[in-house]
Amino acid sequence: MIDIHIKGGSKSQRTHATSLIRFVHGKFLSRMNYVRVNLHIKDLKDDALGYCLPSDDADEFRPREFDIEVHNKLPLRRFLQTVAHEMVHAKQFAKGELYESTRLGKHKWRGNWLPKANIDYWDQPWEIEAHGREYGLFIQWAEANDLGKYKWTQEAN
Repeated sequence: MIDIHIKGGSKSQRTHATSLIRFVHGKFLSRMNYVRVNLHIKDLKDDALGYCLPSDDADEFRPREFDIEVHNKLPLRRFLQTVAHEMVHAKQFAKGELYESTRLGKHKWRGNWLPKANIDYWDQPWEIEAHGREYGLFIQWAEANDLGKYKWTQEAN
């Protein structure tokens, strides 16, 4: 079961994000009895498109509750690809593939501690997976929902 709570954004963003979150949950997290996603659609003041972190009250090593923030000013397709990207991070945390220790300043990726400061963003293995999957997840979701006929689902030239 997935429990989705969304704050902010347009009706279209909320409707499509809910559908996409359910889709990604079905692909990666459907065997888990309970997953909660708190999606905050808002103006992010930095250069990031989105974030995903386990909720403060979530289980430290295998959380089931996630706070996701996605920038509200993105075109709809980019917005939804970002939601898919952040849901990949939720999957990584929930399955114990990714663990972040703010106290140690390190990440644990698939059983190995990696020093946080020494890895460029684009070389972080959890980001490589999330960036690699966001596009395909969006395409699969759009096809499953017969949305390919809409211009916003097409790539910009």
